[in-house]
Amino acid sequence: MLQLLALNVVAPTLLARAAARSLARRGGGGIINLSSVLALAPERFEGTYSASKAFILNLTQGLAENLKDSGVHVQAVLPGATRTEIWERSGKDINSFPPDWVMEVDDLVDAALAGFDAGETVTIPPLADEAQWTALQAARHAMLPNLSRRDVAARYRIRA
Repeated sequence: MLQLLALNVVAPTLLARAAARSLARRGGGGIINLSSVLALAPERFEGTYSASKAFILNLTQGLAENLKDSGVHVQAVLPGATRTEIWERSGKDINSFPPDWVMEVDDLVDAALAGFDAGETVTIPPLADEAQWTALQAARHAMLPNLSRRDVAARYRIRA
């Protein structure tokens, strides 16, 4: 677990922060962070891995907001299962997945770069209906004014 966190959380955080400072000083550039669709579906896989990918998504969205006026574009790519050597290294057989679940790595890279060129902060190559992501973001943003209040929400008040 510590190795996973070092690889998926600590290293990308240190690299992204260093790159962000350097690129912002130069007045432009880009940072692409690799997350996973599991950032949005923690119940579909092991929790620590999904949490590490959610961290990358949050890190990216925060950096993108902080750097929006600096000329630095920050993107998170959220692939689904992709045919790479990581599966063999983890002891899993990618060929045991349903074939329509597995993206080829060249297609993933092409989609990630197309999303970057389009100015997307979050690129989800397998998601065909962009409106689903837009709706999720709109719902999240609609909650923001209500996430820190003096009073406990009525539904949590103890009734006599």
